[in-house]
Amino acid sequence: MSDDLRILTVRPKENEYAWTFGGAAPVARITPGTALDLYTEDCFAGRVRSERDLVSRVCEFPFLNPQTGPFYVEGAEPGDTLAVHFVSIRPARDWAASTTVPLFGALTSTHTTATLQPPLPEVVWMWELDRARGTCLFRARESDVEIELPMDPMHGTVGVAPANLEVRSALVPDAHGGNMDTPEMRAGVTCYLGVNVEGALFSLGDGHARQGEGETCGVAVECAMNTVVVVDLLKGVATPWPRIESDTHIMSTGSARPLEDAFRISQLDLVRWLERDYGLSALDAYQLVSQAGEAPLANVCDTNYTCVAKIRKEWLPRRGEPHRGLHRHLRDRAAQLPSFPA
Repeated sequence: MSDDLRILTVRPKENEYAWTFGGAAPVARITPGTALDLYTEDCFAGRVRSERDLVSRVCEFPFLNPQTGPFYVEGAEPGDTLAVHFVSIRPARDWAASTTVPLFGALTSTHTTATLQPPLPEVVWMWELDRARGTCLFRARESDVEIELPMDPMHGTVGVAPANLEVRSALVPDAHGGNMDTPEMRAGVTCYLGVNVEGALFSLGDGHARQGEGETCGVAVECAMNTVVVVDLLKGVATPWPRIESDTHIMSTGSARPLEDAFRISQLDLVRWLERDYGLSALDAYQLVSQAGEAPLANVCDTNYTCVAKIRKEWLPRRGEPHRGLHRHLRDRAAQLPSFPA
């Protein structure tokens, strides 16, 4: 971990986004400890701006879910862990969009869950964001119902280049991270990603003003973000699946189909984490996770489904500290940063 503090601001132009993890040239080289002040575009590349803007008309597959990056992290090698601490995540506009997409979502026919039912109609919901009050406004399309919800900004997509020379669409979650769509990826947490290639090649995008667990219709309250992260490196420590640490919980993710395999991956990774960093045996960790763990769904709509396994830190042995205390270190470093404009 680094004690140096540098700040790099990146505001990509329209043709400067990445659409994959792996296969894209880095936009910048950074050293561990660098703070990144980033703009990320929404998953529609900013093209859905009104109820008339249907995804099938204004978006072009596969150019969905643009990522800001990738960033080459000096010294990162396979077998290391990249740590991304989210300092702030702020909507960049006063509106966001959500929609139904034909043959996509948990409650409709899809290409891989084929049925005789026709696709759902495309409907766009425009959400009004009150950034001063931290709220977003749902307006029903077929009645006069309006409901104000609290914003809970997050990033649906965070990841590094995959292993084995693979190039993965930014729409796909897997062991490299990617489109996990977990609401746990909010400001104040640290995301740990296993490094697969030299430089890690880290990117992020897919900002959500808020999202329900599971992202049932397949689309959250999608918006552009101004996000600040601090990136650091843990040498010689492997992280097999993306992990998240907050002030109160440690969390493991798993992405796969069927859903029970994603569940198993996340649960197993949390058990192994308790073995490594807290000194529990495998069976003792298994028992503790079974009785004290939580298992929120992240997404049940993407190419792979994503599950989260989490446990409260206060219920863990005090002799342990995950990832050598890197979350605590980065949180303290983030407190030294200047204020960034919203």
